[in-house]
Amino acid sequence: MIPTESDSMTYYKPRVLIAGLFHESHTFIEGRTRWSEMTVHRDDELLDLCGDSSPLGGVLEFAAMDGWEVLPSISATTTPGPTLDDDVLENYWSEFQQRVERFRSDWSVPAAHGIDGIFLVLHGASVASTVTDVEGELLTRIRRIDGFATLPIFGVYDLHANFSDAMARHANCLLGYRENPHSDARATSVRAAKLLSRSLRSGVQPHQIVSRPGIVWPPTGTATANEPMAGLMARARQLERAHPDFWAISVNAGFSFADTPETGVSFVVSTAGDLPEANAAIAALNDLALENAALGNVVEPPLPVVMEQLEQLKSLGPLEGLTLLIEPADNIGGGAPGSGITTLRVLLDAGYTGVGICLWDPPAVDVVSQSKVGDTFTLPLGGRGSDLLDPSLRLRCELLRVGDGVFELEDKNSHLASLVGDHFDMGRIAVVRATDPHRPGGEATVLLTTRRTPPMDLGGWKLVGINPESFSIMVIKAAVSHRQAYDPIATRQFWVDTPGPCSSRLESLPFQKIARPIFPLDPLVESKQKPSCG
Repeated sequence: MIPTESDSMTYYKPRVLIAGLFHESHTFIEGRTRWSEMTVHRDDELLDLCGDSSPLGGVLEFAAMDGWEVLPSISATTTPGPTLDDDVLENYWSEFQQRVERFRSDWSVPAAHGIDGIFLVLHGASVASTVTDVEGELLTRIRRIDGFATLPIFGVYDLHANFSDAMARHANCLLGYRENPHSDARATSVRAAKLLSRSLRSGVQPHQIVSRPGIVWPPTGTATANEPMAGLMARARQLERAHPDFWAISVNAGFSFADTPETGVSFVVSTAGDLPEANAAIAALNDLALENAALGNVVEPPLPVVMEQLEQLKSLGPLEGLTLLIEPADNIGGGAPGSGITTLRVLLDAGYTGVGICLWDPPAVDVVSQSKVGDTFTLPLGGRGSDLLDPSLRLRCELLRVGDGVFELEDKNSHLASLVGDHFDMGRIAVVRATDPHRPGGEATVLLTTRRTPPMDLGGWKLVGINPESFSIMVIKAAVSHRQAYDPIATRQFWVDTPGPCSSRLESLPFQKIARPIFPLDPLVESKQKPSCG
């Protein structure tokens, strides 16, 4: 317990170590995510993030207001992608340990070891080459540091976490986001920081209980505005209000593209009360999830079916407003490349104009960067980064723009802000007007990027002078995360089943490590798993 002025003592500023490790690992994508691909902030570089739109920005701003002495450690983040190379975890851990030792050597209170608490910004679905539970391994190692076994460890993590027993056991209170799209990531970080402050000042340390009901849902079934997530979130809030000993309840949708024993839906109760009370609450959430499990198994119709629906609409008159064709299988926010051209090819074949699409295609950008605006050339576009995507599409292109792709987010509470804060870098970019030389009539505007750019903010298109509302049809590489940005401007949306590594048809994925039985890979059965106590 931290002494305060009310104790007639000199006010003590709690020394809180702040760190982060954030990556959503898609274990079915080829390749590895390397340490060199991580965006790393060290020491005072973390403090520069204070006040920005990220979870780190939120906890740092709260820390300043609440009077913490912040011990800025290390944060390593990158966008979703392939499994982490082991050197990511080991390099991170080496630098983390160095900073712990430095902080402790700067302090003269042996009992406290120079640190009063730890706050972590995590994802919850990080997987390394030989470690299926990176967050759990990190927390296990932290607890083994001399003097850290009873240190309060709080933090924040993504709603799509595959929450493990080790995460429950080795932390006191980790809070998951409550919204998908993740409009509340920063706010959740602030809530978690307030709970850490409460623990430091009261001396009470809650513990965590986790349970997994035996369900895995594709991202398309995890929007919190829809069932089953909406009902589960509402029930969690009711349980929090009904149980004063509960510090927090998190409903985790899970990340279905990480093949681990913990993959799937989970519930976490952080409580200072009795175990039976927490177990009863989790049992209620398990029962509700099992009752509505089928509602989360959302699978898109085939592209030809959607195109037929579009043609039927066209037969009734011109398509007014913006139409979105959503490709969850090439969902950049789920780790896919964002380079699929299946829907673009079909639209051009059918003669559609006013089409907009953003493709990750570094080789194409390299080629057009050697040209000047107005030049025309034939160029293979897309089809890169996954063997599951259709091959590149060779199109006739006119260069409209080329340049750098850093833009400020329009929405500072968006899903993208939860990943990067206030700004996003698309890398070197180019904009081309594309047509199929063999099938004249169709036309598309293609934004080519050298960094995978999730469609979670309109600022990327506006950077290149294009308002997305000016398109007739846009192809969107997402499942749910685009909705905060695009719902206000879209007249209609169609989700389509196309080739790609983030297919909602989970039975098509080669799972080996996931716990079985699990719905929908197996018939729905009543969960017999007992909650795990931290």
